[in-house]
Amino acid sequence: MLVTGKELLLDAQEKGYAVGAFNINNMEIVQAIIDAAEETNSPVILQASQGGIKYAGIEYIAALGKTAARNAKVPVALHLDHGTDFDQVMLCIRHGFTSVMIDGSRFPLEENIAYTKKVVEVAKAVGVSVEAELGKIGGTEDHITVKAKDATFTDPDEALRFVNETDIDFLAIAVGTAHGVYKGKPELDFARIATIADLLTVPLVLHGSSGVPDEDLKQAISLGISKINIDTDIRIAFANGVKDFLKKDPDNFDPRKILGPARAAMKEIVMEKMHIFGSVNKGWK
Repeated sequence: MLVTGKELLLDAQEKGYAVGAFNINNMEIVQAIIDAAEETNSPVILQASQGGIKYAGIEYIAALGKTAARNAKVPVALHLDHGTDFDQVMLCIRHGFTSVMIDGSRFPLEENIAYTKKVVEVAKAVGVSVEAELGKIGGTEDHITVKAKDATFTDPDEALRFVNETDIDFLAIAVGTAHGVYKGKPELDFARIATIADLLTVPLVLHGSSGVPDEDLKQAISLGISKINIDTDIRIAFANGVKDFLKKDPDNFDPRKILGPARAAMKEIVMEKMHIFGSVNKGWK
């Protein structure tokens, strides 16, 4: 069933688990995520970045996501990940996304608040939930790059003001994770997560979670994280599935046989994450 991100995250926040938000770029990725969600009876978020939308086209991405969600036996939200452009956000809303992220973290606080409020006003009028970001998460997410020296952790007091003034539904916070592949072990600021969670009533989001140790993710969830974004781990599973198949059968040219193992590999990764996040058997059955 197709639902909003807010519906999913309020349930997760209340019950102490996290909903996995997995980035989609093509049919096989969508199928892998939905198959994993149904097999584990987990709520799930299908999310498309601006890069993913540019690659597949908004019509294809929206149709894939909405078709999968409406036919799924578990609740599914279709979410825009890291929307940095107001027009892009509006385009996704017009194409049936049930949740959007407006990322104004590149702006000073006052501008971020104003930019986010503009999106919230339109989105909430049509029943679409809104995620925003405060602080700067390092690494690269498609075309968005934040150098390590420019990454800044979320200030708890600013977070409280930001949420109160924007009326967003959930907030992505910068607490030590990064987009892309980690070169070392990420060091999460668990005390900061706990402080922000105590101050705010809205669910919190952890970006850049691929490669974060399982125990760290579980601890972050116990402290108040309700949405966890995963992209890089899926890409790696996809690539490894294709490479392993072609190594065994290099002359095969059937895309169905080449992509089938990649889909299966991605499904296994997603299922592993759902067990870590505690979302198994939380699918509202």
